[in-house]
Amino acid sequence: MTKFHINRRRLIQTSAAGAAILAAPSILRSREARAQEGTVNIWTYANFIPQDFISEFQNETGIQIQVRLVDDQGKQFNLLAAEQPQPTVDILTVAGHRFLQFIESGLLAPIDTDRLTNWGNINTIYSESDWGTINGEKWGAPVLSGAEVLAWNTEMVDASETTSWDVMFDPKYQGQTAYIIQDMMSVMMLYKGYDGNMIEYMDDPERAAEIVRETRDFMIENKGMVRKFYDSGAEIQQMFINQDVVLAHAWNGPISKLIMDGFPIDMTIPKEGSYGFIYTFNIAENAPNADNAYTFLDALLARPEIGAAMTRASGYLSTMNGVNDHLSELEQRASSFTEEELEGLQFFRAEANEMKYQLVDPAVEEIKAA
Repeated sequence: MTKFHINRRRLIQTSAAGAAILAAPSILRSREARAQEGTVNIWTYANFIPQDFISEFQNETGIQIQVRLVDDQGKQFNLLAAEQPQPTVDILTVAGHRFLQFIESGLLAPIDTDRLTNWGNINTIYSESDWGTINGEKWGAPVLSGAEVLAWNTEMVDASETTSWDVMFDPKYQGQTAYIIQDMMSVMMLYKGYDGNMIEYMDDPERAAEIVRETRDFMIENKGMVRKFYDSGAEIQQMFINQDVVLAHAWNGPISKLIMDGFPIDMTIPKEGSYGFIYTFNIAENAPNADNAYTFLDALLARPEIGAAMTRASGYLSTMNGVNDHLSELEQRASSFTEEELEGLQFFRAEANEMKYQLVDPAVEEIKAA
């Protein structure tokens, strides 16, 4: 394949054309025509596949990429379930913590990593984590990552104070912090030394309930520190811009956008750790063009500049090694963590979700009402 080059100017120039292509209703719906020689059908989110890569891949392989946009994991699950055993899709985008739902319903095929010569280009923090191996099989190629982070205004908070989640409860910043309350519950369990996924307590529901109560009581005790429990990424962005808050628990995507816009903000994964999720490209069970799907995945993983372009386009962290060499200093700060920070990142898993949220959801309401 030819060398793939992309820069910010070129990305801006191609974004409009790329959006038009991605928005086109290109997925084949006919059962009779679902397998087409020379095509690969992909369901994914807007801007996850850079247009430059689409053009290059099609020119080099002759395989046409046909994309259907998705915006919700549940909708995607229902559509794929309705189409089986003859899906029209080859590759779909699944969040790692939703794997079990898709796998147990027989909707995904295990990934054969022997067919991906570039599998080793993925950072092992993502490719070899336990979340991605179920029943002894790998179920997707990790491509982009989101993480819960500690974010701060760099003009009002010193970076030396942000190595621990402790800073969120420092009286010095009373009334100047914010977080998403349900997500913060998992992080606070981890902060207190517990398994925020609650998998360790699946056989001990009384212990699970005790941990949730302890975490709930801690958050109630410190409720006076918080200016607001917020809901959306746009909301926390505006709170930082208005200087309503100087510290926050947030997802990295909205914070990355502020950094890229030049706002004085930074983010980290504190020493106690945090949680994240991975977007993966998965091959559908009974995919009509499975060979083309593997060709596409291997090409996508071939070079770090492709990962860098995916980060620019989506705002999420690339899972590939060497991406930082293809990002500007500002882009790196907005879209990457150190190896030390990443070592503290755990991934959401779904095995104990039923038990977990039966306990956490009432606790969240109790914190709000306290």
